[in-house]
Amino acid sequence: MLSLAAMEQQISLLPDGSKTFFHIDAFPWVASVEAQWQAVRHELDRVLLAMEVLPGFEEIQVEQTELTTDKRWKIFPLFVYGKWLNEKRCPATSHALRKIPELKAAMFSILEPNKELPPHRGPYSGVLRYHLGLKIPQPESQCGIDVGGDVRNWQEGASLIFDDSHEHSAWNRSSEERIVLFVDFARPLPDRLKATNELVLQAIAESEFIGKALKEWHKWEMQYGARIDELMST
Repeated sequence: MLSLAAMEQQISLLPDGSKTFFHIDAFPWVASVEAQWQAVRHELDRVLLAMEVLPGFEEIQVEQTELTTDKRWKIFPLFVYGKWLNEKRCPATSHALRKIPELKAAMFSILEPNKELPPHRGPYSGVLRYHLGLKIPQPESQCGIDVGGDVRNWQEGASLIFDDSHEHSAWNRSSEERIVLFVDFARPLPDRLKATNELVLQAIAESEFIGKALKEWHKWEMQYGARIDELMST
């Protein structure tokens, strides 16, 4: 098995190894996920009824304190490296996520008004990141993401796919929440690299990093789950 550094080097040598954003036409599943966006948005609207008890990302994954400490980047996890979370609360969203090959992680990602995330890098280019715009303030230019110097704006019902191992930052300079369906999936790779990438991603799934995040969510669920259900039922 290649070392992580060697794997990163091999990926960087691929024809798309230096890409920031990817054409969504290269991913046939995107159209079927986008076709479900209104059903996903409907479930998101119900989740937002429980906004008062949703956690800041740093409360579930302590490593995020490098990016945010004010609990204004909120999340609602849906899938984490083989573990479905909140499937009963969001069945249509979970159904849509099952259309994504080699899904690794998914959540609703909520940037509160006037919240910015500083430049940072994802740890590994063997995954790509997918965003489906769900609730985007108008005009759309108020919210954006810069990946390696390439800037994009989200649109409701539309997708972005990018390599988050490039330095990237994001911002919401509006007075409303910006919300996307946030997904990590295994990067499509040639056969000679795919098997090694699977081993790396399995190691990530079994890592303390993921285990701690799952444990923190389960603690949150025990403390606030009944209240979430109560608020979502109103």
